[in-house]
Amino acid sequence: MTISKSICCESISTHRPAISIPQDRKYDLICSGCNSAYFEDRLKCDSDNGLLRTDYRNKKLELKNVLGIGKFHDWLPLDEIMTTDSGPVTYRSSELAQYLGLSNLFIGFNGYWPERGAYIKTCSFKELEAFPTLSRFKNSGKSLVLASAGNTARAFAHVSAMTGVDVYIVVPGSGISRMWLPEEPTDSIHFIQMGNNCDYTDSIHLAERLSAAPGMQAEGGARNVARRDGMGTVMLDAAVFMKRIPDHYFQAIGSGTGGIAAWEASLRLIEDGRFGSSLPELHLSQNLPFVPMFNAWKDKRRDIVKDIDMPEPKRLIHEMYADILSNREPPYSVPGGVYDALCASDGTMYAISNSDAKNAVNLFEELEGIDIFPPAGVAVASLIEAVDSGKVKKDDHIVLNITGGGVKRVEQDYGICKIKPTAHAQNANVPLDEII
Repeated sequence: MTISKSICCESISTHRPAISIPQDRKYDLICSGCNSAYFEDRLKCDSDNGLLRTDYRNKKLELKNVLGIGKFHDWLPLDEIMTTDSGPVTYRSSELAQYLGLSNLFIGFNGYWPERGAYIKTCSFKELEAFPTLSRFKNSGKSLVLASAGNTARAFAHVSAMTGVDVYIVVPGSGISRMWLPEEPTDSIHFIQMGNNCDYTDSIHLAERLSAAPGMQAEGGARNVARRDGMGTVMLDAAVFMKRIPDHYFQAIGSGTGGIAAWEASLRLIEDGRFGSSLPELHLSQNLPFVPMFNAWKDKRRDIVKDIDMPEPKRLIHEMYADILSNREPPYSVPGGVYDALCASDGTMYAISNSDAKNAVNLFEELEGIDIFPPAGVAVASLIEAVDSGKVKKDDHIVLNITGGGVKRVEQDYGICKIKPTAHAQNANVPLDEII
């Protein structure tokens, strides 16, 4: 199912008040809603619920001579250049492109595939969030608290094991199978396992309570600019590789933060001036039967209506193939959120069936030669649908974000170690002294 793009967003203020700007700052934070400027790191605007966005002093992207995500240091909210081989990798597809009849299909591969120069050992693009977030946080003296359906947890646990930064990670029962590492877990990792009847949103609510305890700090989720700018490097890497902004960008979404990140990165590339002047059309996909953002976008609504878009959400989530793409409270309607990103890019949303997603996973491995995660299969299936419906043309420049893959190769090269829970919580309201 493909949705018409004839939706107009409400205009967002572009007027910025005259303020004295500290010249030693690498970036400021600007509210996507009211355009207020902040010179200190924070998660929220004082005036509204708009997402804060980084406004970097350097408008030209100058790549650093380092491996991995650190090459994009100019547009990451960090003072020190990160040194890690973990980063996005872009390559031109041949086999899948030929199968689909596309001339300019580029794969953003975010997983472990040494032959392609991809070294994300937790096999998910969530590592692109974890490295900048923990690098930014490491001198705070507090423990970082976050919720995850599994992939984010694994990425943050991996970086915690590497850096020693304390993390408290709340994961629902459905995410337990994803709690593994390519190394032995360390004492800095505190994994809180929720009951089997809990979902990702329950984990978010417990993490919010936990982050208010002494010595704890909320990671921030979609409001964390380090996470969004880290994920945005997928778009940056693709544009640098292609020497232009793509015409189309495909990604499966749960919260939609990755889609927002791709939009924000594209805005910076346009401001740079060397990569083109048009936004890529965002093609964002969800996995049936849980598709609240698809439903809202189909009906041209800025707001998600829970009774309409998410009837019996936990039952629907349980029926998903890519259950990790589930968030009952996504940043869809907030200023600077998914709705605005789709409006600004004249975007499209897809609702992908389990069978189509499974077939796409198998097709990608058969044609491209690497295993991928179910969410990436949802994205591949949406690309197939777009080709079949004529939404994309043969010669269009297309970026397909494969958000996770290469587990089979990690198992061969490193083996995997399970992360054992340090505490259990049957629901989001348990006394905190039971889990700290």
